Amino acid sequence: MAYSNKLKAGDAFPSLTATLLDGSSVTLGKPRKDATWQAVFVYRGKHCPLCTKYLNEIESYKQAFADAGVDILAVSGDSKSQLEQHSEKLDVSFPLAYGLTEEQMKTLGVYISLPRSEQETDHNFAEPGLFVVNEKGQLHVVDISNNPFVRPELGALTRGLAWIRDPNNHYPIRGTLDY
Repeated sequence: MAYSNKLKAGDAFPSLTATLLDGSSVTLGKPRKDATWQAVFVYRGKHCPLCTKYLNEIESYKQAFADAGVDILAVSGDSKSQLEQHSEKLDVSFPLAYGLTEEQMKTLGVYISLPRSEQETDHNFAEPGLFVVNEKGQLHVVDISNNPFVRPELGALTRGLAWIRDPNNHYPIRGTLDY
C-alpha cells in the first residue's frame, strides 16, 4: 500500500511557487491586493474539458470570492505552451499558473494520475484540489478528489466562505482532531 501525504486542516500551508504566463513567480496561498485569504484551485490541465468548464465557472463567482475577502489562483502541472493553448478556451481574469511539479503535487497531497495516452497529455497530472488558506497561512478549507467529476459547488463554497469569514460567527477550522 502506498503512503499518501495529505495536508491536514489547520496545518501551515507549504511554501510552493509556480509560474504565471508573464513569467513571474507566484507563491501559492499568498493572497494579492486587498484579500487576506486565498483559494488555490489545482486543476488537471488543458486536456481536461471539465477543468475548462470549471475554471470558466469560477470566473462567474469571482465577485463573490472578492466580497468574502478571498483571492483566487488556479494552478496545474501543464507547461507554458499548454497553458497558452488552454487560455484560448478560457475566459478568466484571475491568475493561472503552470509548472506544478510532481513533488509539489505530493506535498499538497493531491491525487496524481498517469496520462491514458500521449494524445491526452505528456506528463503525470494532478487531480482536482482546493486549498483555502487563511490570513495566518493555515489551511482553513481543503477538498481533494481523485477524478474530475467531483469538485466543490461554487455557490455553496462562496456562501460558506462568506459565512466563515463573518467575525460574528466565530467559526473555527473544522476537521482538526487527530486520530
